[in-house]
Amino acid sequence: MSFPLWLSLFAACAVISFTPGAGAINTMTNSLAQGWRRSFWGILGQQLALVAHVVIVAAGVGLLVARSPILFGIIRYSGAAYLVYLGIRLILIRTDAPEGETELVSAPESAWSMVRRGFWVNLLNPKAIVFFLAFMPQFIRLDQPALPQYAVFLATSVGVDILVMWFFFAAAARPFRAATATPRGRRTLNAVFGSLFIAVAVLLALVH
Repeated sequence: MSFPLWLSLFAACAVISFTPGAGAINTMTNSLAQGWRRSFWGILGQQLALVAHVVIVAAGVGLLVARSPILFGIIRYSGAAYLVYLGIRLILIRTDAPEGETELVSAPESAWSMVRRGFWVNLLNPKAIVFFLAFMPQFIRLDQPALPQYAVFLATSVGVDILVMWFFFAAAARPFRAATATPRGRRTLNAVFGSLFIAVAVLLALVH
């Protein structure tokens, strides 16, 4: 991959990563609940899903998903249902700890649980598969070895997304952590981010 083409890829990945979505909401929620450093585990799960999307598209399965309304619908509604579940669960978290305690939005969560949730948040989005199906061929040259090009594409996509998620979205949530010192503040933040999960689920289910 030539350097000018890679720069184009880098810029495109940055624009995509800065676009708010379920992954950004999940990252900010993790940062509020578990702290900026531990939010990386959720980001890692999201990147594993991104790798899966690229592999699915490169293997030709993405074309099958894009051309099958039934398969596309199953994945889409499953993803929407999962986001609704996350939103409702977040809204219903108990926040009745005593005033002044520096407890986070929710109880400590294991790294594996954060990785798993981040993975499913990103994976259950068939539009991401369709997007990569249209986006990836722009940067793959058929007259050059495919594997090195896919490796560069994947490394750039993952690297940019990690930087944006961790140093922008996760960091952007840090000023709000002061609100987690009170039950009312925790309830408000949980309601806001839970509602955002549900809103993204509605968009995923309804927007074609």
